[in-house]
Amino acid sequence: MGKISASPDSEIPFLQVPGFTGEGVRHGFFGRAGGVSKGIYDGLNCGVGSADDPTHVKANREAVAAMVGVEAENLLSLHQIHSDRCIKIRPPHPNPLPKGEREKADAQVTDVPGLAISILTADCAPVLFYGRNDKGPVIGAAHAGWKGALGGVLESTVYAMEEYGVKAKDIRAAIGPCISKRSYEVGHDFAAPFLDEDPENERFFMSGAGEGKLMFDLPGYCAARLYNCGLSNVAITGIDTYANERDYFSFRRATHRKEPDYGRQISLIVIL
Repeated sequence: MGKISASPDSEIPFLQVPGFTGEGVRHGFFGRAGGVSKGIYDGLNCGVGSADDPTHVKANREAVAAMVGVEAENLLSLHQIHSDRCIKIRPPHPNPLPKGEREKADAQVTDVPGLAISILTADCAPVLFYGRNDKGPVIGAAHAGWKGALGGVLESTVYAMEEYGVKAKDIRAAIGPCISKRSYEVGHDFAAPFLDEDPENERFFMSGAGEGKLMFDLPGYCAARLYNCGLSNVAITGIDTYANERDYFSFRRATHRKEPDYGRQISLIVIL
């Protein structure tokens, strides 16, 4: 797919993967640059579920929506629960901001123009999908932390797109900024369910610096699961959210610093 690139002449910078989508579809992996949030949320915090000032989150989301050319109410987010649940978005689909009113799921798929489907992350992998059926584009967005990826959220997204008439081999996926192997230290107990699923998953773990510690390759694991679904076109941005404090929020970094909360960056895709 080529290298990632920053959006040109943007008021709020975001990353795109050249060649990922076809004509009439726009995508973006946003970071923390831009926005009006302050303190530990400094920048473009789009996390409705965070303890940030709701007026700041609302302003940040409105700015993101404007950047991709949709109305703020058509920037759709989920109440993410680290599940394998993928929902199909069809109009009318309101986007209430209060956390309790958002649909509990970790992926969404649509073929409806003007709806920007999004995922919020702070170390988990945001994965965007693009395909076409005989009527036009079909898009998807998935939230893949270790639990969701292991549980099958990526497969659920692919299967939902297939129900729209898109063949898996024709689906493209892009894995956005997330925590990388060099920053993701885990214990052997963490690795156990991955190895129980498939002993070959050992390749996604390497020895860590600490005794009894391992380093986990989340984006590599996500890519492998997508390839196993029949996809042949998967891009990995390769940006480490934990190590890049200036540009990205990180749950793990905030936890290590004992901070009370953390911001969330947004990734989205839309049929224009």
